[in-house]
Amino acid sequence: MKRVYPDKDYCIGCHLCELACITAHSKSKDLIVAYREERSKDGLSPCKKVFEKGDTCVAISCRHCDEPSCVAACISGGLHKDPETGRTVYDREKCVGCWSCLMACPYGAIRRHPTESKIVKCDLCEGREEGPACVQACPNQALKFEER
Repeated sequence: MKRVYPDKDYCIGCHLCELACITAHSKSKDLIVAYREERSKDGLSPCKKVFEKGDTCVAISCRHCDEPSCVAACISGGLHKDPETGRTVYDREKCVGCWSCLMACPYGAIRRHPTESKIVKCDLCEGREEGPACVQACPNQALKFEER
């Protein structure tokens, strides 16, 4: 299955992947509205997070692991592995906000929703024809959407 892979050697920490992510997941699909209004009003948050240490930057998001520890840790069935697509799927309605998945993820790719007792996790921009918005927005091709 295709996954998003970061390359820290090309990441410059511009955070454009985060902006593309919130825009793709916003109601408006408009960057300014998503950033200025939906982010504060609705708690819109990127599924990807850029981490920086010194001159090194890397964008981290769900790796859709073959055997995801977050799914094993989930007590409510809010996370499951789709056998057809291979994606680790999040069912927001089943999530009880226990944070077990957050603690179990070895990549630190699952985060708390900023305003609700829910999580934020990459869905690979499911349904988006162009593929993940973060990959498309990256100016240095520090994110690759490929099968390895």
